[in-house]
Amino acid sequence: MKNKVVVVGGSGFIGSHVADCLSDAGYKVTIYDTTKSQWLRNDQKLVIGDIQDIEKLNKVIKGSEIVYNFAALADLNQALEQPRKTINVNILGNFNVLEACRIHKVGRFIYASTVYVHSREGGFYRCSKQASEAYVEEYQNIFGLDYTILRYGSLYGPRADDTNGLYRVVQSALKNGAVSYEGDVDAMREYIHVEDAARASVDALNEEFANESVVLTGQEPMRVIDMLKMLSEILGFSPQSVKFIENKYAGHYVRTPYAYQPKLGRKYIPPMHVDLGQGLLQVINDLNEVSHNKK
Repeated sequence: MKNKVVVVGGSGFIGSHVADCLSDAGYKVTIYDTTKSQWLRNDQKLVIGDIQDIEKLNKVIKGSEIVYNFAALADLNQALEQPRKTINVNILGNFNVLEACRIHKVGRFIYASTVYVHSREGGFYRCSKQASEAYVEEYQNIFGLDYTILRYGSLYGPRADDTNGLYRVVQSALKNGAVSYEGDVDAMREYIHVEDAARASVDALNEEFANESVVLTGQEPMRVIDMLKMLSEILGFSPQSVKFIENKYAGHYVRTPYAYQPKLGRKYIPPMHVDLGQGLLQVINDLNEVSHNKK
């Protein structure tokens, strides 16, 4: 059995998948979250607690070799509506985790960030991730706390909920019998399946990624319209029926999330990946199961 790892926010979408990959790799996994994980395994420990509860957070992190932080207000639209909560959770909450890691001499801190971080878009969510990344880097400079920053792209796949963009698209299509998308007709994304992202998040523990920012996105940029037409064909709809709806929220990028910055992240593509079409089928099946269970 390998060393103890704490996954803060490990009951959520990406956090739960990373927790499973860590367990599969032989780590002793403790999940720290405000809610019970639906996917908790027998070889994982769960502690219910808030990222603002400094005493409990320190107690959980004590004795850990590695700490991941996935706790965040991660939906761009929610962050635009709740700037104060975004600061409290995404910035101050992450600071609490950093402090606990420093106090208890954690070997590596893994921070979940976003490709939006050096964008001109992304609103308050992007602001919060920029600030937190700066704190993570400064903790290494001043206190020697080693880190890896993971900048995720457009995640999708099992265990998502309606805070996930692609999940909402599929959910709406199943409900309304047509595929629609809130955003620009020229939009492009780099979709990455959550299971690929989770495996890469564990690979990031390798020494070569120490004190690095790692970009985890899809194989290649894809036009959103092409993904939507693929989804339409899978569902048996006409690809010509895809509708684009003007997004009422500002802050979403169209062609690219990147803006010029002097410090860039390294892009890492897992050697094996889930095909987008197969991944869309997973999302459809998951939503159908949810609908069936509600009946």
